[in-house]
Amino acid sequence: MNYKIEGGNLPVLKVRLMQGEQIECEAGAMSWMDDEIEMQTAAGGLGKMFGRMLTNESAFTNTYCARRDGEIAFSSKFPGSIQAVEITPGNGIIVQKGSFLASVGNVKNEVYIHQKLGRGFFGGEGFLMRKFTGSGIVFLEIDGSAHEYEIAAGDCKIVDTGYVAAMSESCRMEIRSIKGVGNIFFGGEGLFNTVVYGPGKVILQSMPIGSTAMQLYQYMPHPSN
Repeated sequence: MNYKIEGGNLPVLKVRLMQGEQIECEAGAMSWMDDEIEMQTAAGGLGKMFGRMLTNESAFTNTYCARRDGEIAFSSKFPGSIQAVEITPGNGIIVQKGSFLASVGNVKNEVYIHQKLGRGFFGGEGFLMRKFTGSGIVFLEIDGSAHEYEIAAGDCKIVDTGYVAAMSESCRMEIRSIKGVGNIFFGGEGLFNTVVYGPGKVILQSMPIGSTAMQLYQYMPHPSN
């Protein structure tokens, strides 16, 4: 299997499958493909189906298998980037809901639930995220550009809410309130930050779709009362 990501900030993932190889994606993610590739749709069990729905993903997944060598392409739903993340046994990744695009290899996909309520209420990433484990490559949709950091054990990265796209399963996420009345009212950063503790990797995104939507909303015409 070979792949390439093209298109700049309107990216397309193009995957070249050899005969017998396959790739999994959520229903509706395929943009175009060669006739040598065929599709199979599955829910993967009731629990997995509801889990995907809770994390803003399709209830069904599609598996595309190459009868002969051929290409299949997946387009991003939002201007940004597509990130390829390799996972190995014991080195899984936790991602924001709705960011899964496709995966190849022996990859397990399950719901990740925050154990502390504060993370869901104030963290910007919500109660539910997705966790990918096993062995293979996971392709993620990133809002804006992707920025990777390795966080050492005992160290952390302080992030504004909504900017965490993914992190290693070895990382830990907490919510920290901003100190100081002046900082809260005049700093423009809100009330809380997300803190990601190492060891592990964190992938940050430069243009969270929620923040972008609020910025665009200011310029949209609104009906008068």
